[in-house]
Amino acid sequence: MKQPLDQNDQRFKIANREALIGVGLVIFNFIWWYGFAYGLGSKPVEEYTYIFGLPAWFFYSCVLGFIVMVILVTVIVKGFFKEVPFDDEEEEGRK
Repeated sequence: MKQPLDQNDQRFKIANREALIGVGLVIFNFIWWYGFAYGLGSKPVEEYTYIFGLPAWFFYSCVLGFIVMVILVTVIVKGFFKEVPFDDEEEEGRK
């Protein structure tokens, strides 16, 4: 018979910490996107500046934002996330 999961299990603490980091990354991405898209994109079209043929607001919010997020997520996952076993430690001891 399986034992109920212990909420004090270290795996829950790690999972909660990593989930909060993920939420923080999503909030950062939204602020980045919103700031550039509505900050630079709220001007009249005649005043837009262009980067590589794209409006600056689109380039910074979508293209550069994507590149920044890929780098940021890669660094965070490799540097701060931990490998966590899915098996119960008690079950491993019985085998």
